[in-house]
Amino acid sequence: MSITKIMDTKKLILWIIFSFSIMLLWHQWQNDYKQNQYIQTANNSITDSTTIIPNIYHDTKKYDTGDLINVKTDLLDITLDCLGAQIIKVKLLKYPSLMNKDEGTILLDKNDKNFYVVQSGIISNKAKEEFPNHQTNFTFNKDDSIFLGNQKKLVFEANVNNVLLKKIFLINEKSYNIQVIHKLTNNNKETIYPSLYLQIERDGNEPYGISKFYKTFTGFAVFSNKEKFQKISFDDITKNKQKYIKESSNGWIAMVQQYFTTALIPTPGINHKNEIVKINDLYKNTYVARVIENLEQVLPNHTISNTSNLWIGPQDQNTLSQLSEGLDLVVDYGFFTIIAKPLFLLLTLMYKIFNNWGWSIVFLTIFIKLIFFPLSSASYKSMAKLKDIAPKIQSLKEIYNEDKQKLNIALMDLYKTEKINPLGGCLPTLIQIPVFIALYWVLLSSVEMKGAPWILWINDLSAKDPFFILPSLMMLTMFLQIKLNPAPTDPIQAKIMMIMPIVFGFMMFFFPSGLVLYWCVNNTISIMQQWFITKNLYHS
Repeated sequence: MSITKIMDTKKLILWIIFSFSIMLLWHQWQNDYKQNQYIQTANNSITDSTTIIPNIYHDTKKYDTGDLINVKTDLLDITLDCLGAQIIKVKLLKYPSLMNKDEGTILLDKNDKNFYVVQSGIISNKAKEEFPNHQTNFTFNKDDSIFLGNQKKLVFEANVNNVLLKKIFLINEKSYNIQVIHKLTNNNKETIYPSLYLQIERDGNEPYGISKFYKTFTGFAVFSNKEKFQKISFDDITKNKQKYIKESSNGWIAMVQQYFTTALIPTPGINHKNEIVKINDLYKNTYVARVIENLEQVLPNHTISNTSNLWIGPQDQNTLSQLSEGLDLVVDYGFFTIIAKPLFLLLTLMYKIFNNWGWSIVFLTIFIKLIFFPLSSASYKSMAKLKDIAPKIQSLKEIYNEDKQKLNIALMDLYKTEKINPLGGCLPTLIQIPVFIALYWVLLSSVEMKGAPWILWINDLSAKDPFFILPSLMMLTMFLQIKLNPAPTDPIQAKIMMIMPIVFGFMMFFFPSGLVLYWCVNNTISIMQQWFITKNLYHS
């Protein structure tokens, strides 16, 4: 590459942080998380006869409902269906919906447009032997259920082939974690060998309220001590390319989306199988992630019990890490997680000081800019020197207009005489890029931004600026940065530089205000630092 091109190209480096972030999001969406094309995948069917789950997927009964039971806590509004004793709707009351601020965010739902439920049941090691499962009609036991107090208790019962299954849901008033107890009684004269399955089933639709201008991961996740954290996208499942640990005695499975997760945590120490499949349905294609636990044999007139945990709620990293190992990893920070984790801890520390996530973003950005000030200083000094010798560069271009080789030699001599490194403005900025991209993902993926106010008109840092004030300020700061930097000698590049603030500013109209606030503060501090350094340089 010629020296002229190096000099012109480095003027675009200041925008790499923004463009790289956008391109990274777009790339991930296109290649990993795009909506599936509903390709028929016969290989996804379960062939192990010991783990056959009731096949009702070509039956309209999938969309039927039985008697509905509703329970509400301070945090959750839950609807359970007596058909299967399954959870078919959950509303998160502390997180306002982007569609309606007066309503909580709907996470689970079962209707004509959306299908996202949690189910469980018992299967036999004999192919034709049926036990209570998620297509069985259960009876709600009002006498044993408790709706008052800090812990609700809901009891459902079903008897199939002299096997009685009691499903007990223990729902705490102040927790998103639900204890699910399965009590199995064998009223037969013979010993039975049952297995318990717990599953999350949902369609491939985008979650409620997700913006079309930025994408985060939506799909399943599996964790075990052996393989650690594994993500499985809908597209991988459709193409039968899903890779995850198939058997384990620990860990969990989860459905992950921006801000929220639904996680099934089976009983630790019991061997279980993990299965993630696509169900090709005549009405709606769905995806299922399940764990299947081999229960102990049940002698005649004996009862066994199994307890598992079900988390339906926000990606609260602190609480999730205490509930089960690795569960906090459902917060998706992308490629730069190793940098993003410490940044989130710093952001949390700022929140403890200011008790406002908006001001925490402001002061964390200031803190990071101060840390990188030596690198920024070197970059700004290099750009200031280049701007100072711009007339000499232009003069050399006019002299050697027809001879690029001589022009490059002359430019090298000029840089050597003026003691300027033509790449001096690029390298310091490139070093900082991973940190700023990591902070970008922290602000985009952290549920703490959901419904969090800043000041005046910003009452939700996860939503776009309702009056577009922050995006407008961001465009202004980008124009100011352009004016402070040496003008590109190439007219085409000069036009691109002037258009970029408008393009990015328009995109920011639809981005979360917390992200735009971060970019505004970052740009403003960059302008102040550059002005201060340049002024002192010329003064000296």
